[in-house]
Formats: sequence, structure tokens, C-alpha cells
Amino acid sequence: MIRLRNILTVTAGVAVSSALMMAPAHADGNRVECTKLSNGTLCISLNTSPSRIEVFYNKDGGGTITAHLGFRSSAGTTYGAKKTISAHERANSTWNISYPCRPYVGLLKVDGQGTFETPKADC
Repeated sequence: MIRLRNILTVTAGVAVSSALMMAPAHADGNRVECTKLSNGTLCISLNTSPSRIEVFYNKDGGGTITAHLGFRSSAGTTYGAKKTISAHERANSTWNISYPCRPYVGLLKVDGQGTFETPKADC
């Protein structure tokens, strides 16, 4: 016999798991900023243990795009390799670096469409 409480517990667990796949939590050592775009969500995550910057894009719909993920700070702009991203896919680029504490902006440079950015993430 399946109890309603068990069903609700499983449902809540699935919802939490799905939310964590979208964006890392604002846990100790992580600073995350995201922006909702028309066909997905673009995020930047500054991680301090280990020191790395991750930029990821969860594409919810629309056609396939070709894009570079990157980040910008007062020291300049860095892009990862070009990626082809289809609907319902997640693309990410990660840089393992020791970074000074300053604002960083996540970037999505889409061929033929321009560049989209996150709000500033700061340590």
C-alpha cells in the first residue's frame, strides 16, 4: 500500500533535485547569478573550493544554437570552446583558476544573435 505521505516525499525530492540541476545552491564558497532568457537560463558560479568559474546555459526550447560560454571581469574576457546546444540540453564551461575577488559576468555569445550576460557575481 502506497501512502500519500510517501508520494509527497518522493515528489518533493524530485522537485528539489530538478532545482539543483538548474543552478548550484548559494552554499558556502559559491556565488551564483542567473538570468532568464527567452529559451533558457544562463548562470555563472564562482566556486572557492576548489577555485573555479563555471558558466552554464540550460536551454529550455527554441532551435539549435552555436555559441561560446565565457566570462568577463575588469581583467578582460575569456571564452570557452564553441558548442552546439539544442533544446533541453545543458552546456557548461569551467575554468580552474585562482581568481581575485572582483565582479564577474557570465556570457553566452550566440552566432548570429549577439551576446547575453548574467548579472554580476561577486565573492
